[in-house]
Amino acid sequence: MYINCRVCGGNVQEFVDLGRQTMANGFLRPEDVEREYFFRLAVGMCELCTMVQLLEEVPQHLRYHDAYRYHASGSESHRKHFAQNARRFMESELTGPDPFIVEIGCNDGVMLSTIAQAGVRHLGVEPAGNVAELAKAKGVQVLSEFFDLATATEIRAEHGRADVIFGANTICHIADIESLLLGVDVLLGPDGVFVFEEPYLGTIVGRTAFDQIYDEHIFYFTVRSVQAMADRFGLELVDVERIPLHGGEIRYTLARPSKRTPTPAVGDLLAAERTRGLAEPETFERFGHDVERVRGDLVTLLREIRAEGRRVVGYGAPGKCTTVTNYCEIGPDLVPFICDSTPSKQGHLVSGSHIPVRPPEAFAHDYPDFALLFAWNHAEEIMTKEKAFRDAGGKWILYVPDVHIIG
Repeated sequence: MYINCRVCGGNVQEFVDLGRQTMANGFLRPEDVEREYFFRLAVGMCELCTMVQLLEEVPQHLRYHDAYRYHASGSESHRKHFAQNARRFMESELTGPDPFIVEIGCNDGVMLSTIAQAGVRHLGVEPAGNVAELAKAKGVQVLSEFFDLATATEIRAEHGRADVIFGANTICHIADIESLLLGVDVLLGPDGVFVFEEPYLGTIVGRTAFDQIYDEHIFYFTVRSVQAMADRFGLELVDVERIPLHGGEIRYTLARPSKRTPTPAVGDLLAAERTRGLAEPETFERFGHDVERVRGDLVTLLREIRAEGRRVVGYGAPGKCTTVTNYCEIGPDLVPFICDSTPSKQGHLVSGSHIPVRPPEAFAHDYPDFALLFAWNHAEEIMTKEKAFRDAGGKWILYVPDVHIIG
């Protein structure tokens, strides 16, 4: 099966199918189970521009709403990272007489709150009303809309052009990438930069991190595909930087053509991608086989533990856990509940698999024999915090890059 590429119109050829899925952050109340939205979670690569993307998409108004469950400030590592981002912008790009920064998808203000505290002119664009209110409570100026050409035009008319347009784990969520980039063109100042941080396809493939594939992630970027996208919409990729967030992301910096000299990192990562075959069908065929192997190994392990009369509970309920539990057909029979520190998820069910989400106290109240770590990208932070679990003989189960146990 193929569709037309959302970036260039070329054929998108399917390479992996993760089956019937539902919304990753659509944590349900028990009474809402009958109204779940399902779709086929399949991914393909454009034969022309090499952009990897979902074949089907969930309408954005169903994904982002007033009961959106993801709060970016929930992790200490996230708070540190985005505070550092804010300081970096203020030291480099926001140094003029009246600088202005716009963040697309500001969530709960994890980055812009530092900007606001410094008195720098800013605006967050956040369609999910509940997290937008959390950002406003931190002193962040927020426009509760989706970012597109029309919104960007309104912002420019009221506030002028932006020195920085920023997005973190947001740009890959926006299916109408044409309207977004036309909006960036309208809003960005002549010497400004468009900076975004997103999951890296090289990490997903290299670590068999198939749980990074879910409804919110429409696009799966590489340096090559971002460069092609930037060229198509009159921008230039001038810098790339690896960052550790979510197991390994890339920070991309785009500017207007000839305004900045591309750094050597751009060419270096392009060469590395060619060596790794990140635009070759054979690479994705191997990835598909690796995903199937991980599924088989994980389900076999969980069934063996159950047969031995030992207990497993889940730890962390990021959107990724929806992909894993549904693709692997893991339900409450294998994992009775998942503990998560986000209050808005507690008392709800993971979409599709219907595993209950409970507060962290449920984990410590009666330690299980094993904890299946869905929030594996925060493994170090979590394992340090839960040292008592390991001291009591508990063991962690991880499935990235393969299924293994840490005692």
